[in-house]
Amino acid sequence: MAYPRMPLHAPRGAVATSHPLAAASGLAVLRRGGNAVDAALATAIALTVLQPPANDLGGDLFAMVWDGERLHGLNASGRSPAGLTREVVGVATERREIAPVDALGGAQAGGPALPARGWLPVTVPGAPAGWRDLHQRFGSLPFADLFTDAIGYAEHGHPVSPGVAAAWARALATPVDPVGEEFAEFGRVFTVDGRAPRAGQRWRNPDAARTLRRIAATGAADFYHGRIAAELDAFAARTGGLLTGDDLAAHTSTWVDPVAVDYRGHQVWELPPNGQGLAALLALRVLDGVDPAALSPVEWLHWQIEAIKLGFADAHAYVADPQRVAVPTAALLDPGYVAARRALVTGRAGTPSAGDPERGGTVYLCAADPGGMMVSLIQSTYLAFGSRVVLPGHGFALQNRGLGFRLDPGHPNAVGPAKRPFHTIIPGFLTRDGVPVGPFGVMGGHLQPQGHVQLVSALLDGGLDPQAALDAPRWYWHAGRALLVEPELGGELVAGLRARGHEVTVAAEPAVFGYGQAILRRPDGGYVAGSESRVDGAAHGF
Repeated sequence: MAYPRMPLHAPRGAVATSHPLAAASGLAVLRRGGNAVDAALATAIALTVLQPPANDLGGDLFAMVWDGERLHGLNASGRSPAGLTREVVGVATERREIAPVDALGGAQAGGPALPARGWLPVTVPGAPAGWRDLHQRFGSLPFADLFTDAIGYAEHGHPVSPGVAAAWARALATPVDPVGEEFAEFGRVFTVDGRAPRAGQRWRNPDAARTLRRIAATGAADFYHGRIAAELDAFAARTGGLLTGDDLAAHTSTWVDPVAVDYRGHQVWELPPNGQGLAALLALRVLDGVDPAALSPVEWLHWQIEAIKLGFADAHAYVADPQRVAVPTAALLDPGYVAARRALVTGRAGTPSAGDPERGGTVYLCAADPGGMMVSLIQSTYLAFGSRVVLPGHGFALQNRGLGFRLDPGHPNAVGPAKRPFHTIIPGFLTRDGVPVGPFGVMGGHLQPQGHVQLVSALLDGGLDPQAALDAPRWYWHAGRALLVEPELGGELVAGLRARGHEVTVAAEPAVFGYGQAILRRPDGGYVAGSESRVDGAAHGF
C-alpha cells in the first residue's frame, strides 16, 4: 500500500526541489547563514549536475524573489543568434538539413519548422548570467561558495536517482539523427556504454566540474566574454552553428515587474512575457468569476479545463519578446475582456484555436529563510538534453529554446535574430493583501500554466496543504478536446467529462505529470512545504 507523503513543517527555513541531494545543498547553505537566494542558487547549480536530462549550464532560468517587502522578477532567458532568420531556416529545410518538426504542433503557416535538435534551435544560455545577477542583487555568501556541492558531484560522481535514471532512459530512447560533428560529444558525456546510467549507478562529469569552476571564479564572465565564449564561437563556426561570441557578449538578463491577478482574495503572481505565465493568469481570471461551491465536482473540473484552453489561445496568439513587440498584457486581463471570454464557456468541451507545445524537461525549486526572504526559481534546457549539442571538453548541453518561435512572418513571435522566443518555464508566487504566502511551481512544458491553475485551486478552493495539493490527481489538456488524466482522478469524474464532450485518455500509470514544489508561510513565521512525492522530489527544512 502506498502512503501519502506528509507536508514538511519547518520553524526557520526550507528548500524544496525535484532532487533530494540538490535540496540538501540548499539547506546546507541556509544552515551556514546564507539567505534564500544563496540557497536557491546552490540548489539550482547542483541540479545541472544531478538532473541533466532536464536542465544544464546551457539553459535558461526565470525567478521571483520576495525580499521581505516586495516581489522582484528576473527574466534570465537567452535570445536567438543574430544570424537566425526565417530565410536561413528555409534554406536549411530545402537542403534537407532539418526535419520539419517544431514545438507548436508541426509545420505552421508561413514556412517550415525548426528542428528539435542540432544548432538551429539553439539560443544563448541565460542560466549562468541569471545565477550571477540574482547573487549580485540579493546574495550574502561568496558566489563561488554556492558551487561547492555541484562541483563535487560532477568531479567525484553521484548515484543517479531512480526518477532521473528513468527520465534519462526515456530521453535516449527517442531516436535522434546523430549526423554532424556537433552531436559527437553528446554520447561521450551523457551515456554509459551507449545507454543511460541505471538507478544507483555512479555517474561523473569532470568536464562540467571544470566549467563550473570557471563560472564560479569569474562570476560567469568567462561564459559570455572569456575562454568558454571563444570556444563556443569556434565550435559553432566549425560545425555549422549560428551562435557567435558576439551573441554571447550581448546577452543580458532583465529585471521585470511580476504581474498579478486576484483569486479568492489572494494575488497570484507570474512573470510577464516572453513566458507563458499569462495563460495561467487568464484562466484564473475566468475562474475567479465562478463559484465552485455552486457546481458539482465534474462541473468545476470542466470549468478549469475550458478556462485554461482560453488562456492558451490568447497566450499563443500574443506572447512574444516584449522588447521587440507590444504584448497587450493589461488588455488581456481587463475585466470586460475576461467577462467576454468567460461567456464562451458552455457545458460542452470547446476547441479554441491554440498551439500545441511539446512537453519539455525542466526543474523547479523554491526556498525560504528565517528572515522572510523567499525564492521561486525554474530552469531548463527545454526538451530532454536540449539541442544535444555539447561543447567538447566542457560537459554541458545547449538548450533548444528556438523551438518556441513561429514561422509565420506576421506573428508577434515570428522567428528572427536577437529575439527571445515564447518560453514555457514559469515560476509562481502567492500573496494576500501585500503579505507573502509563498512560492510554487510545477514542471512540464505545456503543462505548467494548467498545473499552476490546478495547484492554486487545490490550495485556495480545496484548502489543501502544499503536499496534498501537489499529490492531487492531475489532468493535462493537449489540443482540441483531447484530455489526459491520471488514473487516481476516478471513474465517475472521467465519465462526467466524457459526457461533456472531452476525449479523455486515462494514463496507463499513476503520477505521470505535473511534478512540482511549494512553500507557504505559516502564521507563526515558520514554513510548510511540499515536494513531488511521485518521483524523487524532496523538501528539507530547519
